Amino acid sequence: MSGSETMTVKKRRLRPVDRTFARAFASYTPPANLTVSEWAERYRVLSRESSAEAGPWRNSRTPYLVKPMDAFSDPRVRHLTMVASSQVGKSEFILNCIGYAIDQDPGSMLYIQPNIDDAKKFSRRRIAPMVRDCPTLKRRVADAKGRDSANTVQEKSFPGGALSIIGSNSPAALASTPVRYIFGDERDRWALSAGTEGDPWKLADARTITYYNAKLVDVSTCTVKGASPIADAFDDGTQERWKHQCPHCGEWHEIDFDDIKFEFDTFKAGRKTDYKVTSVAWCCPSCACISTEEEMRQQPARWDADNPEAINKGHRSFWLNGFASPWQPWGKLVYEFLDARKDPRKLQVVYNTKLGKLWEDRGGLASEDDMMARREDYGTCEDGTPVELPEGVLVLTCGVDTQDDRLEYEVVGWGHYGESWGIKKGVIMGDPNDDEVWLRLDDVIDHVYKFESGRGLTISLTFVDSGGHKTQSVYKQCRARLGKRVFAIKGKGGDGEPYTRPPSKVKITVNGRAIGETWLYTIGVDSGKADILKGSLLALEPGPKYCHFNRDPEAGYDYRYFTGLMSEVQEETLERGRKRTVWKVLKGHERNEPLDCRNYAMAALRVLDPDMDAVERRLKGTPEPATAQPTRTRRRGVVKRQNAADEW
Repeated sequence: MSGSETMTVKKRRLRPVDRTFARAFASYTPPANLTVSEWAERYRVLSRESSAEAGPWRNSRTPYLVKPMDAFSDPRVRHLTMVASSQVGKSEFILNCIGYAIDQDPGSMLYIQPNIDDAKKFSRRRIAPMVRDCPTLKRRVADAKGRDSANTVQEKSFPGGALSIIGSNSPAALASTPVRYIFGDERDRWALSAGTEGDPWKLADARTITYYNAKLVDVSTCTVKGASPIADAFDDGTQERWKHQCPHCGEWHEIDFDDIKFEFDTFKAGRKTDYKVTSVAWCCPSCACISTEEEMRQQPARWDADNPEAINKGHRSFWLNGFASPWQPWGKLVYEFLDARKDPRKLQVVYNTKLGKLWEDRGGLASEDDMMARREDYGTCEDGTPVELPEGVLVLTCGVDTQDDRLEYEVVGWGHYGESWGIKKGVIMGDPNDDEVWLRLDDVIDHVYKFESGRGLTISLTFVDSGGHKTQSVYKQCRARLGKRVFAIKGKGGDGEPYTRPPSKVKITVNGRAIGETWLYTIGVDSGKADILKGSLLALEPGPKYCHFNRDPEAGYDYRYFTGLMSEVQEETLERGRKRTVWKVLKGHERNEPLDCRNYAMAALRVLDPDMDAVERRLKGTPEPATAQPTRTRRRGVVKRQNAADEW
């Protein structure tokens, strides 16, 4: 028997032996020197069930996915985050990473969807077709039809590992055996806790500790500003955004909806108002030149990182909006915005899934960034110190919010017709039961705040919140400061509650024993919030009701301040068949002390009810006008002084 015949016989004898050994030995083959994007272009086939463009994968169709894919195969990267709108290919991005790992660098994998039903659906509709249509994967993944197959809807085995497909609310699956790869899909829709075990992402991450070459991938559309886990993950990474080069000035910018200029026609379609988008273009933030969609799709584009140092800790993050997608014409995105703009719930979906923007229902208010940009330079004195009081300020009040471990305060300057100036926002750390904390508040109250001219004002009235756990201490300290016009207040919410009312006397109790009395003002806080959030902050030009804020870093008007100032929205609820309005704290804005401080300072002004004209004359040294009879309004024999605040 010849040598070749002998070899043929051996092969025949080995073929029926155990094919599992052959697949196992294949797992020890060193991976080809391919990146994920190279692997996808060589091996990936898009399935007809899930793709409008079935067939071989082409990187040129979605060039913005090349770098995120290659980051997965970069040994420096441990954590890969992508915030993406719908229809940009984020699911294909995950599938390519999974396929690459199975074929080139196998290991144990965990794919997590918000719940088990979503996970099973993704497995049947996306993972199974990918395996079927990619020959290299079909050879490696166990046949689902085989006897004793290890391929099920929730488990895909292959040489060197297995892919487990679970929901985020499955604590047992999240906390069991170690895994090398974690793929978290639609993370913003995950359960807040896996049973009683805590954060699902942290549970999953803990399973990778034993692997030096572990990879974590989380992908999702964003949701609500301040309450979006995927946005937080993005901020922790390199913060890369897909930017195009302006054909006019050469600067690079992300194509953001805020820079989209469009025109449209409105018409009636039966009982529905419909829209026709007639033109769409992009306005460059740098040069203000207009470019068409066709022009911008031909322009060079690249990823730019705002936090490149994050690569040192192995975390790359990417943000993609719908304007990058080759399958979504800009006009369609604009139309979806127009169609949803009158319904906040629909509009949020468009913002999150189409425009790639975090949602925040402000009721017409500007964002924190816009408010930060509105801050002003109040000027500099001759000695180089910042001006404390700009011209226009006539009266100062102070609002103080009491917490268990601190006092937060704001000093506000007031002018004619409710125009205001933020003078100083500060925090005094310490237990309000301690006298030292109140002595430091005295420094704020007693301070003479100066104009550029050298003239000065002191605070005319201070309102201190007595709610919470320090009520008696507030009563006691306010009584000791009646001479400084410092008063305790109690906030009361509800429709129709008057903003201010005459004070009443309350007992001060120490160790169960009454030691005296003090004055307490009850404040209708909901009325004040409405005046601030639905009135003053909506004023866009200096004048009546307009709010000025100090740019000086020492003044305290930072991002945290504006987050707290605009922390609540008014909503309608139905209780016992009756509609009522309530104020609710926005997600991610749980610290609302700046709003409370501004509310109390404004209430102090309303109670003070100063004659602004008279104050202005005194400040300027203008002679008093000839005596005139005061305006009187007679009603049922009562003479009532006209309230200056009624004018605004």
